[in-house]
Amino acid sequence: MKVTPELYSDMTDQVSPKSDHRTNLISAFLVGGAICAFGEIIMSLLEAFGLDSTASGAWTSIILVGLSAVCTGLGWYHKLAGHAGAGTLVPVTGFSNAISSAAIEARSEGPVLGIGVKIFTIAGPVILYGCTAAALYGVVYCFMSR
Repeated sequence: MKVTPELYSDMTDQVSPKSDHRTNLISAFLVGGAICAFGEIIMSLLEAFGLDSTASGAWTSIILVGLSAVCTGLGWYHKLAGHAGAGTLVPVTGFSNAISSAAIEARSEGPVLGIGVKIFTIAGPVILYGCTAAALYGVVYCFMSR
């Protein structure tokens, strides 16, 4: 039996689990919003304890990255992502999860050639494209503000 691309597509459609897009959208929205609201609560508490907005913003990011890494290590973040999908991709926590996951997967290969190398397979492209985009946006802003 020769499998054509159309036949293969039909076969995968038959066995692939169906997803409820409305439920996925609502779940992602609620979980992503809850993560952001939690960050706002942390920031408000830090400001209530006397930190200025810049320092409290920095500490909020540090706390969220740390909590995300711990939750990834304990396997909780993966379980949450299974229910919330894209809602867990809130930039700071999602990036921390990606970096932590890469480090955890590579730990059996050693600290240098395992964790040290594999951790940047995720971070490298993000840093490269983030810096490139920032430079391009800066040039565009410079020309538009004249």
